[in-house]
Amino acid sequence: MTIADDDPLLAAPTFGVPQPEKEAALLPALIRLTEHHQRACPTYRRMLEVLAPGPITALHELPWLPVGLFKSHALASVPEAEISTVLTSSGTTGQTPSRVFLDRHTARRQTVALARIMTEVLGPRRLPMLIVDHAGLLQDRSQMSARGAGVLGMMTFGARPVFVLDRDMRLDRDALAGFLARHGNAPFLIFGFTYMVWQLVEALADGEVDLSRGILVHTGGWKHLHDRAVDNTVFKATLRRRTGLERVSSFYGMAEQVGSVFVEDADGYLVPPAFADVIVRDPITLAPVPTGTVGVLQVVSVIPTSYPGHSLLTEDLGVVHHVDGPGWCGKKLTVLGRIPRAELRGCSDTAAAERA
Repeated sequence: MTIADDDPLLAAPTFGVPQPEKEAALLPALIRLTEHHQRACPTYRRMLEVLAPGPITALHELPWLPVGLFKSHALASVPEAEISTVLTSSGTTGQTPSRVFLDRHTARRQTVALARIMTEVLGPRRLPMLIVDHAGLLQDRSQMSARGAGVLGMMTFGARPVFVLDRDMRLDRDALAGFLARHGNAPFLIFGFTYMVWQLVEALADGEVDLSRGILVHTGGWKHLHDRAVDNTVFKATLRRRTGLERVSSFYGMAEQVGSVFVEDADGYLVPPAFADVIVRDPITLAPVPTGTVGVLQVVSVIPTSYPGHSLLTEDLGVVHHVDGPGWCGKKLTVLGRIPRAELRGCSDTAAAERA
């Protein structure tokens, strides 16, 4: 399947398309993707035969795959020879990771999509980058973990990256001090997974370092922080008190749907970009629920062409508070956590579980 990187949805204002216009553009593109994967992926085709979806006239009528199927099935819509990267989700010992098959075309679309999103947060200039992780994470790029892929993807938007954790996940104070001596007096980018950023915070005393010129972008599960009574408000307040860091933005994404991350806006809501969206479903009936109702999240995206990851039922609960404005257009979402008894799968949560 050939979809140009100047696809109108990728070229549209990333958070500037009102929801009705966005849905009108997304629907035909996602129907085409469904038909493409149905032709190209025999396993997906058999699943659709079981699901037997009727005519698709709205986003909520798109057939979806449970995200857990990527743990048990090899789902690819391109010949094996065209697969350039096998992306694996993070998982604790004993868990089966998801496998996502990328060809160069889908990987390129992922890069374009992330660039569109991150430019809204960081601006067009590449900033010196502090990475709250260890460098050994990137050793094998053909078999990349979701955490490694997240770091590698974000490195595209930074310059002169410095890793500030060692292999034992302990703070390298010399590396941090050296970075701040060189770059601490001008804007710089900080990236890390949520739990590891919290470990960095816990290792520092109030006022020990000055990160006030930094812009932190973080992602990952919150379960282990919620277990310690650390929510987004506490997280930000502690960062501000200990390091002076004011600009903090989280995002929600997953290995099984590359490139289509939902970014936190100025009001603290997660917002899907123009080329992706979210549908909230009743956890029992799986019927779509109204705005303001908690349910399980279905995420859709036009980015994945090498595997049928364009419409996925996640294992996450969330709620859409309102739609469009003020600020960015689109659905304003809060992710509330995992469905009870769902496996740990966020990069932060699995990292925390491995250390427990």
